[in-house]
Amino acid sequence: MIKATRRDQRSAWFSGAAVVLMLVLAACSTGDSRGPVAVAVFDLEDLSSPDRRLTDVGGILAGQIMARLDASREYQVVDRQDLLKVLEELRLGSSDLADAQTRLRLGRIIGAKQMIFGAFQAVGPMARVDLRLVDVASGKIMQTGSGIAPAADLNGWLQASDQAAAELFK
Repeated sequence: MIKATRRDQRSAWFSGAAVVLMLVLAACSTGDSRGPVAVAVFDLEDLSSPDRRLTDVGGILAGQIMARLDASREYQVVDRQDLLKVLEELRLGSSDLADAQTRLRLGRIIGAKQMIFGAFQAVGPMARVDLRLVDVASGKIMQTGSGIAPAADLNGWLQASDQAAAELFK
């Protein structure tokens, strides 16, 4: 009779553990509404002709996009220093980051669920900013956004990147 009681206790314990495990797995699979989504923003790539390239503008535009995300409670911007630290530890250079799979792998390492990639280009009197919001797990483009500004107006470029970011999250 003692053995039957122990067997019943074990059975009850395993049943309880199974229920808890199923609840945890169900909670993980929904994984959306409990907190802000972690988003990493890469510096935008300058696609302008070599004679029109501007130093550090990709980082400045990425900063504008990060500021827009920071203002929202729905998104948590992955700290830029964490991104740079991982790049350094993995010894990844800019040529390595040209590969989309490498960037997505990096996103998974830093805990991002979504990543924003983009580019800007000055052609004639106008500049264009294009952004892509990518799901880290699948690599699929979730949304795109773009903005246009006068090429000679850096504040206009900032507004264009802000407009493009707003399109990503509408």
